[in-house]
Amino acid sequence: MSDSPLSAARRCELTAAFLLLRLFLGLRTLLAGIEKFELKGVYSFGNYYENMGRMAQGITSASFLPLWMTRNFAHSLGYVLVLLGAAILLGVRTRTALFLGGLVYVGLSFGLMAVQESEGVAWLGIHVGLFAGALALSTHNRFALWRD
Repeated sequence: MSDSPLSAARRCELTAAFLLLRLFLGLRTLLAGIEKFELKGVYSFGNYYENMGRMAQGITSASFLPLWMTRNFAHSLGYVLVLLGAAILLGVRTRTALFLGGLVYVGLSFGLMAVQESEGVAWLGIHVGLFAGALALSTHNRFALWRD
């Protein structure tokens, strides 16, 4: 391969590819967090804790994971997803937000692996791959509020 710098057209393509991934992953993460607050069409903190308590109990009852672990993960999950989704969308510490977002999806995958939910694991695996691809393209992040 040549060590010559990328052409302007190629840099533009890579920037566009990264921007598409960043927009998708940011929106997906943000909306995944917001949906945790919804129950029967109403969004509230009460609904959030009811939903997350039910999720933690379901994972614990179907796996080897203890309730204290699943409850702590579940009760922080929505807030973490909203924060990371907003950071990814706005371009605030984008590489850090992408890496942490990928770790959250790995954690979600682990929970689904523990309950042997293969289809969900596959879907989350695709998200982890997209986070990895975005990280690989993050040097082409041209539209950010705060770069790292």
